[in-house]
Parts: sequence; C-alpha cells; structure tokens
Amino acid sequence: MDRFLWLLAGAAALLLAASSPAMAGGGDGHVEVGVNWGSQLSHPLMPSSVVKMLKGNGITRVKMFDADPWPVGALVDSGIEVMLGIPNDMLETMSSSYGHAQDWVKENVTAYGNKLKLKYVAVGNEPFLKAYNGSFMKTTFPALKNVQKALDEAGVGKSVKAVVPLNADVYVSPDDKPSSGAFRPDINGLMTDMVKFLHDHGAPFVVNIYPFLSLYQSDDFPFEFAFFNGGRNIQDKGGVSYSNVFDANYDTLVNALKKAGVPNLKVIVGEAGWPTDGDKNANLKLARRFYDGLLKKLSKDEGTPIRPGKMEVYLFGLFDEDMKSIAPGNFERHWGIFTYDGKPKFPIDLTGQGHDKLLSPVDDVEYLPHQWCVFDDGAKDKSSLPGNIQYACASGDCTALGYGCSCNGLDEKSNISYAFNMYFQMQDQDVRACDFNGLAKITDKNASTRGCLFPIQIISAGGRLATPPLPVWAAFLALAVMLFL
Repeated sequence: MDRFLWLLAGAAALLLAASSPAMAGGGDGHVEVGVNWGSQLSHPLMPSSVVKMLKGNGITRVKMFDADPWPVGALVDSGIEVMLGIPNDMLETMSSSYGHAQDWVKENVTAYGNKLKLKYVAVGNEPFLKAYNGSFMKTTFPALKNVQKALDEAGVGKSVKAVVPLNADVYVSPDDKPSSGAFRPDINGLMTDMVKFLHDHGAPFVVNIYPFLSLYQSDDFPFEFAFFNGGRNIQDKGGVSYSNVFDANYDTLVNALKKAGVPNLKVIVGEAGWPTDGDKNANLKLARRFYDGLLKKLSKDEGTPIRPGKMEVYLFGLFDEDMKSIAPGNFERHWGIFTYDGKPKFPIDLTGQGHDKLLSPVDDVEYLPHQWCVFDDGAKDKSSLPGNIQYACASGDCTALGYGCSCNGLDEKSNISYAFNMYFQMQDQDVRACDFNGLAKITDKNASTRGCLFPIQIISAGGRLATPPLPVWAAFLALAVMLFL
C-alpha cells in the first residue's frame, strides 16, 4: 500500500508541475507587450498550447478579432489581459438592436465572470477604411454606444471599455506635418462625436500604425524614415523634429484629437508590425530591424515629441495567416512573428533591452506525414497546366513566389511544384488534391530547394479534437494503478 501512495504522490506532483503557470520570459525591462492573435488560418494551433507559449514568453496582452469561445476559453485564468473583437459584419446588428448588444455582452463577457481578464471590447475593425466605401459609416458609432451601454448595465462598464480600432487613414495632414493633423474631412463630424464619447466613458482611441505600408504605397517614401534608427529627420513647427514615421503618424493623430476637443484622450496602438514575405521590403532582416527599434523605444517610455511617456502597443501579429485576403498585397499573409506552426522567425527581445533571443515556440505541434505534391514532368498532356497553376494559387497560397519574395528564385518546374504543394498541404494532403489532371505526383523526398521552404502542414487543432487526449490527471492515475497491480 505504501508503494501505491508513493506512486499517487508522484503523479500528483507531476500534475501540479504540468498545470503550473509558465515562468514569464524577458529580462529586466518593463515593456508589457501586447500581440494580435488572428484566426484566419487554414490550420490553427491548439489554443491551450498558444496560451502556454504566450505566458512562457512574458506576453501580457492579447487582442482578438472575434470572441470565439475556444481560444477565449483558453485565456480564462491565464492572467493575460484581453481585447475581444466584434467583427464588422455584426455592426449593423449591434447598432439596430440594443438587445443584440446585451446578448453579446452576456455570452462573451459576463459569462466568464472574473476569470477572463477582459479590458476592452473592440467594436469593428478599421470600419472607416476608404476601401469600404462608407459601408460601416452609419452603424459603427451606434454599435459602439449600444455595446458600452450593455457593458454598463451588466455592471462591468467601469473595468471593460468599448473601443473602435481604426486605421491611420481616418486622419490626414495636408502639408505632411504632424502639427497639421486633423480627421479626414468626410468623417470629421462623425469622428469628433465618437472621440468625445470615448473620452466621456473613459475609453481610449485605438489606432493601427504601419510604417511598412508607408514604404509599400509610395516608391518616393524615404526608406530610412520607416525605421527607428534611420537617422533622417523632418522638421515641424516650434522646432519639433521627427526621426521616424511612427512618431510622426502618432503625433498627427494627437493633433487631430486636440482639434476635436479631446487633447488628453488616451491612445493605444492596436497594431504595429512588419511582414516577413510577400514583397521586396517584407523580409526577416527588415522585420527584425523594425521590432528591435520599436521595442527599445517602448522600453524607454520616451513616447513622442508632443505626447511623451509610456505607450501601449500591440504587435501585429502572432502567426502567419494563410487565409487572409491578399487584396491589399501578398504580404498580408506574413505578418506573424511566429510561423504558421508556432516557431519564432527571428531573435527578438520583447523587453526592449537589446538581448535578442529566439522566443519559446508553441509546444505539442503535430504535423501531417512528410510528403509533398510536386509537378510530374513526365506527364504526357500538359495543355491544362496554366489553368491548374492558377487554380492551385487561387485556392492555396503562392504569395512567397512574387518578386523579391522568399521563393522568387525558383525555376519553372519548382514554381509549379510549390503551387501544387501549397494547395495539397492546405487540403490536409488529400490524395485527390495532388492530381491536377495527371500533372502532379506525391513524393516523400523533401521538395524544398534554393532556399525556398516547401512546408508540411500541421494537423489542425480542430482535427486533433476528433481523438481527444486523455486528461493529464487520468493518465498519471492510470499509470499509478498499472504499476500497483
């Protein structure tokens, strides 16, 4: 009997070790890093494993684009501060019916009690983008008011604030000087009313700032000005000088807020990052340079010339997302500081102290079999090749094949193989997804070539749930019983 008790005690100790919070990463810095955890992946990772990784790397804030109960549930009791999103396609519902806002708050806020460290509800995502042609102009502000009212009536309005993450295109500077910053003329009245509402309810202004896009959208944009150590300055009124576009953009907003009558409204940068593929300026070297500069800046609490002090910033994003729209550019699927399978892309110090090291990866990742779909050069009839390549890229992900991208140097056969394989992997290596009218074949020889990775897809978290693992406590108890018998 003593041996049985000893085994149970050992199992209990192992259980406690398995369930204890991970030690926070980082050094002596005090940057409280936030990250955007997107969901547009064909093969998402296990939420519990992602949360374990976040805690292991000392990441204390997460911004999400919806309220999917699976990843949100994994954040319960984690101590990680959360911003939950309400997608744009729900804005009309939230604005037209207060009851729907009440239901959403009941299901996604109060249902978790105080177990979820919820700080913000993001009502929409960049709803005033010019590209949307005014689709959400009439619904966003009413939705914001209804959600905040529902939070207030649920008794959580003092600790949970409704916000609207906005793109930096909601404000302009006619002479390209931050001091001339003002809200876009077509939405100035709406923005003025909305920021006053935020101010009255103790909520911040959430803005997304992307120096990469400034570089991407204009060949005339000064390259070095996109980074924090570029050495280029622009002069503004009153002797104010700007050495990077991030600070200049931020202060353009601050000046717009002043003109709207809320000069002290808190600002949170909801997204800031640099992609690593899909464009000539989207690569690991430049992404690392951008993040190093940003994090060092944040660690110093220096703020900007006209808004000095501590800044709150969410990095964009956590993982590459192969299902994102590439309408803005092929780089859209490559914003992650981690790869699709949860591996860190480059050394980084989230504390901003300059002690760059690889972040801890996501554990417990399972892969599909080591096989690839490649072009069968021996196929007799190749007349349907162009159409099949087009189909593979439209339904898969060929964004790494473009000019200046990571797989730009492939020959014709390898280009075709890459397209076929990406489709094959995204289709869970279904044998029917490697046919292409007899133009493709499956091989167990690694197809990666010329520095271009031909990835093997992971087993999706949803797929892994089909055979749920034995709970940790049950596994140890079963082991103890077997040994005793």
